[in-house]
Amino acid sequence: MLAALTAAQKGASVTLLERNQKVGRKLYITGKGRCNLTNDCSVQEVLANIPRNSRFLTSAVTRFPPSEVKTLFSSLGVPLKTERGNRVFPQSDRAADIIDALFFALRRQRVSIVQDRAQHILVQEGRIRGVKAEHGTYGCDAAILATGGCSYPLTGSTGDGYEMAGELGHTILPAKPSLIPLIMEGEECPRMQGLSLRNVGLKVKSHKGKLIYQEQGELLFTHFGLSGPLILSASAHMRDFEREHYTVSIDLKPALDEQALDARLVREFAEQSNRAFHNVLERLVPRLLISILVERAEIPAETPANSITRSQRRRLLELLKGLNFTVQGPRGVEDAIVTSGGVKVSEVDPHTMESKLVKGLFLAGELLDADGYTGGFNLQIAWATGRAAGEAAADMER
Repeated sequence: MLAALTAAQKGASVTLLERNQKVGRKLYITGKGRCNLTNDCSVQEVLANIPRNSRFLTSAVTRFPPSEVKTLFSSLGVPLKTERGNRVFPQSDRAADIIDALFFALRRQRVSIVQDRAQHILVQEGRIRGVKAEHGTYGCDAAILATGGCSYPLTGSTGDGYEMAGELGHTILPAKPSLIPLIMEGEECPRMQGLSLRNVGLKVKSHKGKLIYQEQGELLFTHFGLSGPLILSASAHMRDFEREHYTVSIDLKPALDEQALDARLVREFAEQSNRAFHNVLERLVPRLLISILVERAEIPAETPANSITRSQRRRLLELLKGLNFTVQGPRGVEDAIVTSGGVKVSEVDPHTMESKLVKGLFLAGELLDADGYTGGFNLQIAWATGRAAGEAAADMER
């Protein structure tokens, strides 16, 4: 949508082929329906939050940074707000407002929106001549592929762009889920289903003990394992589930070092000396965590607080600072927020998003092999690459 709008604003005659009945369907589900459209930070911070091929995106993000994204949507009549982690949302908390703003802007620029599913890019003598779709053929001097990857296929992202780019000789790196919830071994996570933990620390280690990821934030226990912002970001670093085994460790009290936490435990046990162990835990952790800690600490639930030994207290302390779970694997790609993989970026001009293989073919968004963490960074990639592709496509000599 932004690529089409940009090209039209520069004077090009634009047709937008949309396979769904309505444009922007995938935006409806971003940010839990609220649309986290960017992150209010510098270009350098954006690139630092893109673990895959950030250098390729430097030019596009520099020319259309978060500040410009905010200016654009404000100018289209969408009041914005910035929340925790510099996440930017519409003030209304409605993703539909972002979609409507783009849709009506397209209408004002007289972009022709046609419900049809593109199938093949038509090329003659090394340059674009048209697009063949289910219901017709559309002649053109430039074509922008912005089909998304293959996550959330019900929104229309079913990998069509990979096929069309691949037919033209582009290398397509296998699409893998990124920003994906994780399945955990055992039945402990399902027992805590629905429990959300804020301000906890997370470490992810390989089977050899190498630290893969470390951060502090929010996570959620589910019927299959773990989800939430911390887990989704961590999953972007866990790229080899076929050969690697991962362990996640949750620090339930990151604000306290071991010495301070031990002092807190001593104080709690002293103040509640006649209460049962599991009751004392109520002042330390959420209710759903209590039975898990009791079992792992191997301290009988009814043990009086004044009977807890030093070694038992030490076991509890270690659990509070490092509650470990073994990762079984990721959820399916259909549950991924974005897909990692796609068109090899070395085959695309980073300044214009034009294919180096086919004149007049441009590629943008998740279709490219570049993805970021949660927090608005993947939509920022979409806006920046869409803007660059739209400008360059309109600038092509007719």
